[in-house]
Amino acid sequence: MNLKNSIATALCACLMMQSFCSCTDNSETSQSSDNTSNSASSQATSASSESDLSDSGLDFPQEFIEAPQGSPVAEHGQLSVNINQLVDENGEPYQLRGMSTHGITWYPDYVCEESFKELRDVWKVNCVRIAMYVDENNNSMCYMKNPELSEELMVEGINLCLELGLYVIVDWHVLNPGDPSAYTEEAKVFFEKIATAYSKYPNIIYELCNEPNGQTITWNDVIYPYCVEVLEVIRPIDDDAVIIAGTANWSQDINLVQSNLLDDPNVMYALHFYSATHGDWLMDRVETCYNNGIPVFVSEFGCCAASGDEEYDLEACDAWLDMLDSYNISYMNWALANKDELCCAIADDCTTLSGWTDDQLTEGGLYIKNRLISRADALGE
Repeated sequence: MNLKNSIATALCACLMMQSFCSCTDNSETSQSSDNTSNSASSQATSASSESDLSDSGLDFPQEFIEAPQGSPVAEHGQLSVNINQLVDENGEPYQLRGMSTHGITWYPDYVCEESFKELRDVWKVNCVRIAMYVDENNNSMCYMKNPELSEELMVEGINLCLELGLYVIVDWHVLNPGDPSAYTEEAKVFFEKIATAYSKYPNIIYELCNEPNGQTITWNDVIYPYCVEVLEVIRPIDDDAVIIAGTANWSQDINLVQSNLLDDPNVMYALHFYSATHGDWLMDRVETCYNNGIPVFVSEFGCCAASGDEEYDLEACDAWLDMLDSYNISYMNWALANKDELCCAIADDCTTLSGWTDDQLTEGGLYIKNRLISRADALGE
């Protein structure tokens, strides 16, 4: 999202990122001896990665965390993609609906059990997207300058979703600058670490790049090759998780992937919209892509302008969400935070982390809460 984030002095000193194990060679070969070699290499890399995790200083689960009975993950299990539909472990279409955090290093208080539990039990979400900003023009609070705090909060958020039985989107939040290939090696290190720790969990969805943007940042020349490289790190470790690929022009040019889809059956393609900015032309694009067999995932949307502020257009947002519901397309609202912007769900003077009353929500936050509840009720969830 094109937000101008005003950030105060960094909370922590910049930390050097520890080197991690190299990615596994995943090239195809027709010779059985080479296949055996590749398999052994993958197993060795996985074992090495697991060993390295013990020295990471991160709070990865030491024992398997079972999803609570009756929770979304307990009911629907491992998700996958069937042509243009997200489906559950029984092959039935399943729609994810939920909230995205704001940048977790700027609004860390909301990465907590009481907020996520409120979203699950009251707002009836089945998924949380955890937004970890990568750079933001060399900002001291983002991953490139502060990987330790970024990873600590990401792991905390993932663990909470495991304990609550929620699906969780691990969002590598590329925005400014908008070239994901500028951070390919860092992305590979990060996703290899997360995949190694969480590959056994059906909760995990990987979002490879939030909003690629810039005139030269095209799908074919930049985003596709970047996604291929990151997929080659994830897939030897986690071969069945759903993965979301960001698309060009702030994840609006989803139509341009049609002729060059990634060679992976469980990849979906991101579409982002803000209802006061993006009108019928983008809705028509989504419908065309869906009807052409492209699996669309709205991993971020807002009921205001694309700046994150300015004005609401709730009528237009109703039209958007009605259309997405009709196709069972998943969507995540931006954002769970009390920043003084229209895109945020919590009022800026509210400091509580759960039990929000209507007057503790922004107009947009109350609207989104009611839409999420209404959709879940209509589906009997």
